[in-house]
Amino acid sequence: MGTQFYWFFLGVLSVWRVTHLLNAEDGPWELVVWLRRCAGTGFWAALLDCFYCLSLWIAAPAALFLSRKPVEGIFTWLALSGGACLLERTLNKSVVIEPMPPEAEREANDVLRTETLTNAEQPATEEDVQHASVRIR
Repeated sequence: MGTQFYWFFLGVLSVWRVTHLLNAEDGPWELVVWLRRCAGTGFWAALLDCFYCLSLWIAAPAALFLSRKPVEGIFTWLALSGGACLLERTLNKSVVIEPMPPEAEREANDVLRTETLTNAEQPATEEDVQHASVRIR
């Protein structure tokens, strides 16, 4: 039982790794980017864009390798894909950037410090003005 779980665990990690490589990474020497460009806009491009769909296709040969019986192979296939999808959902935290509401933006500006130059620190030339603005910001 322990060795079966070990191989299943390795299978899930392998399916996730290959699926993630083909779906979201550039690959070594940007080979995966080239592969995605060659896929165009048809079926293969759509397959490479969907992690969940792609994991089913990647899990199929892994399930053939790990299972001994046809019925066991079907469940292993779905379990490997499901494990890879769970890993992807757990590890891939999407960042959502939302605009600040106007009232919060006004409050945020109240705490910003502004600096003013004294007469002795006033720049003499336009080049000095550019350097001064860089220092202040």
